[in-house]
Amino acid sequence: MSEPRSKQFENIFYGLSNTPGILKLAPSGIGWKTSDSENIVTISAEEFKKMQWMRVARNYQLRIALKNGNAARFDGFNKDMFDAVRDLIRTNYKLQLETKDLSVRGWNWGKTEFQGSQLLFNINNKTAFEVPLSQVANSNLANRNEVNIEFTQPDTTEESQGKSKKSSMHELVEMRFYIPGTMIVKDENEENEKKEEGEEEEEEEDGEEMSAAQLFYETVKDKADLGQVSGEGLALFQDILLLTPRGRYDIEVFPTFFRLRGKTYDYKIQMAAVVNLFLLPKLDEVHELFVIGLEPPLRQGQTLYHFLVLQFKQDDEKELVLNIEEEDLKQEYGDRLLPRYECPIHEAVSAVFQGLTKKKINRPSTFTSKHEDVAVKASLKANEGYLYPLEKCFLFVPKPPTYLPFSEILSVTFSRVSASLTKKNDLGGPRTFDMKFNMRSGTEFGFSSLNRYCYKVVKVNIMFYTL
Repeated sequence: MSEPRSKQFENIFYGLSNTPGILKLAPSGIGWKTSDSENIVTISAEEFKKMQWMRVARNYQLRIALKNGNAARFDGFNKDMFDAVRDLIRTNYKLQLETKDLSVRGWNWGKTEFQGSQLLFNINNKTAFEVPLSQVANSNLANRNEVNIEFTQPDTTEESQGKSKKSSMHELVEMRFYIPGTMIVKDENEENEKKEEGEEEEEEEDGEEMSAAQLFYETVKDKADLGQVSGEGLALFQDILLLTPRGRYDIEVFPTFFRLRGKTYDYKIQMAAVVNLFLLPKLDEVHELFVIGLEPPLRQGQTLYHFLVLQFKQDDEKELVLNIEEEDLKQEYGDRLLPRYECPIHEAVSAVFQGLTKKKINRPSTFTSKHEDVAVKASLKANEGYLYPLEKCFLFVPKPPTYLPFSEILSVTFSRVSASLTKKNDLGGPRTFDMKFNMRSGTEFGFSSLNRYCYKVVKVNIMFYTL
């Protein structure tokens, strides 16, 4: 038998990476790195369980099943490399390189199978495709028989696009499974107890009846780590009212992401996706709005939400203690976060998000209307809301949240403005006026039903900030 040896293969891709690297098969294990050595992956030979060779989009793939249930994938092999790879695996790891055929029928029905952190879709006992559950951002039970899976969306910031040469490529962002039927789910603990006590199994099946879609959904949440136990995060805000998207959610905040847990939908949102924060008082003098700008946006079916609009009562005060030791908090976040907050809940929520995202909280600027309000009531199409003139933008909330940065405004057109509005004694003419923002991109935003008494101060602010 040949002695163990090492060999390198160039232009090999690891997992979902778009950057090729060098793969080395050594007796001690496998190592992969990019040409700049920024990304390095090593896997010990003791972790290997099974090796498979298959045809994929990027030539041929070496799939390594690991003992912990996960799998490592290396793409980019040429067909004529098979013999060399097979001999190395046989010599170094005492394993056989299996050839796996994939289904190319193109059917959209089959059977699903969970293997470690992978979801397999099989047609006639052949795998059609695999879904890495580590890339699942959210999963929702759309109805009794349908499960929706949303994938982590690519970073669309200028910095990330500058680093990636393939940022313009299309990526799958959502997948839906129709799963009919029901299943009997037994409690594993009860079964183990019966076995230990020596009880005979009853002919009739005991257990909870659950729809197959529900079981699939729960499995995805568990495998994709979407159902972490509440209390593991830094902070938990319960029963928070969101105006956009509408509903009540528990918000659990972690160092690098936060979760929205509702009755129908659960979301996982990366802190890196937060681009803007706004804390704005409503004109009813009762509520406060906390607005979170997202890029990429939150996705709910075909609807994209670029902003989350949270509403709080101004006099609602609660004590918040962060779930972290003070020494660790000081070392990790410095003065950005406090161990304890005793203040109105909207101040605590905004302070926690500001500390974790390092984003400035935008508050009302020097603008005040004739009635000392920090915003103007207006309508965007058929939606009534508030238009806030801020330091660097206009923001319309709550629905649809519309962000108008001054740097993107080309011109503003006023209409239904009577001559009486320019006079000192404004007694005649219509009670409201309209205005339209013409953006540099060519988009137009028309606001109507603005109070006539706000005309002068709105015009002055627009001229001061945008010109």
